[in-house]
Amino acid sequence: MAENTSFRSGVALGWILSAIVILALAADAAVDLFMPSLIGPQMAETGFPANLGTVVGLIILISVVLYAIPRTAVLGAILTTGFFGGAICTHLRLGEIGSPPQLISLLLGIMAWGGLYLRDERIRRLLPLRSVDD
Repeated sequence: MAENTSFRSGVALGWILSAIVILALAADAAVDLFMPSLIGPQMAETGFPANLGTVVGLIILISVVLYAIPRTAVLGAILTTGFFGGAICTHLRLGEIGSPPQLISLLLGIMAWGGLYLRDERIRRLLPLRSVDD
């Protein structure tokens, strides 16, 4: 009985972590798609043309929708990981090591996979975590 409760708690925590990632990415996509003037200066600072904001917003939106759907969540996690990795590398290239965007991208990437791990049995079977005693 306690194991079943623990399992349900883990799945609930997985969905909470995933929801945080989904909301953060959905908000980012919304700004990129519907308020491109807000991100234009940031795009220019990072060396990207401001008009690519819409493309970036669409990539984020597609990735987050795929991540939110259980059947396609693994593909969505892979795509969001690629997006986060690109953000981390962009700021690294600019010499902004340990900058807030890098740390947030790293944290959201960890949360995306941690949430998926907790909520998806397929991932737990693929990557079983074992204690030292096992």
